[in-house]
Amino acid sequence: MARISGIDLPRHKRGEVGLTYIHGIGRSSARKILTEAGVDVNKKVQEWNDDELTKIRNIINDNFKVEGALRSEVQMNIKRLMDIGCYRGIRHRSGLPLRGQSTKNNARTRKGRKKTVANKKKAPSKG
Repeated sequence: MARISGIDLPRHKRGEVGLTYIHGIGRSSARKILTEAGVDVNKKVQEWNDDELTKIRNIINDNFKVEGALRSEVQMNIKRLMDIGCYRGIRHRSGLPLRGQSTKNNARTRKGRKKTVANKKKAPSKG
């Protein structure tokens, strides 16, 4: 079982894809890590020997901010935006999309489920 940064990598996937299960490593980063470690990109995770696994683990620990450290940094950045009260911080605070998307019809991922608002009742007409 290959375990890096507290994550169990899927054994039957290619190394390039398996490394992407670690938060903070995408396909291009995974490819760079494997070439630097001298491991074939197409080699499956279960085929890595202990030496290769140690090289990969060392490269990730030295050069990349992953998992908990990365998540806490992102949270701190969001908190900073909210504290200084900039536009993006205000949008974070109110749970709305930050990057200019339309909110009239969509944006349900950020806004949550629909809150139906009842119509105002018309006053009875005198006639």
